Amino acid sequence: MPEKELFGGAFSAFLPDGAKDVSDFRQIPDNQEVFTHAETDQSVIIEIMEHVEGGDDVAIKTHFEDLAQGNDVSPQDSEIIHTEQISDDKLSSEHFDSAWYILGQQNVAKFNEVAKNTISIHMGLIRLSEFESDVLITFNDPVNIDPSSSSHHAVPTHCIRWSVEDFKQLLMSFKLHDTGIFGV
Repeated sequence: MPEKELFGGAFSAFLPDGAKDVSDFRQIPDNQEVFTHAETDQSVIIEIMEHVEGGDDVAIKTHFEDLAQGNDVSPQDSEIIHTEQISDDKLSSEHFDSAWYILGQQNVAKFNEVAKNTISIHMGLIRLSEFESDVLITFNDPVNIDPSSSSHHAVPTHCIRWSVEDFKQLLMSFKLHDTGIFGV
C-alpha cells in the first residue's frame, strides 16, 4: 500500500492498492479527499469536519446520521452495527484525542434511482478538539447491488477488492504533519 500525501501534505496515509484520486476527473470540496477502486464501486472518503461537541458517542452518531442524510437514506435504512475505540498506541499523532472504528450499513439509491444498494460503511472517526475538528475516513463497500441499479455490472474475476484490513491500515497510518491546515 503506497503512502499518499493528503490535503497538500498536511496529512498522509497508506491508501489501498489501485486507489484512483477522484479529483483527477471531478471537482472535490476542499475539505475532502476522495479515492475510488478502479474496478468496483468501492470508495474511500477522507473529510475534515467541524468538531461535534458532547463526547465521542454523540460524535459517532451525529457523523453517521449526517452521512445517511447526505446519501438520502431514511433512518430505517441506516444502522450502526459496531463501534470500537482504537487504542492510543495504534494512533500516528499525539494531536489525536481519540479514534474510533465504526461499522454500519445503509441501503442507498444511486442517482435518485428506485433501486437500493446495500453498502457496508466502515468509518474512522479521529477527534482533534485542539483544532475544533473531526476527521472522518469512510470506506464505502457495496455488499449487495440491486440488478436494476446503474452500479450493477460484472466485476472482473481477477479484481482484488479492498478489504476491511486495508481500511484499518489506512486508518492506523493516518498522520498529521502540518497543523497549519487548521489555521493555527
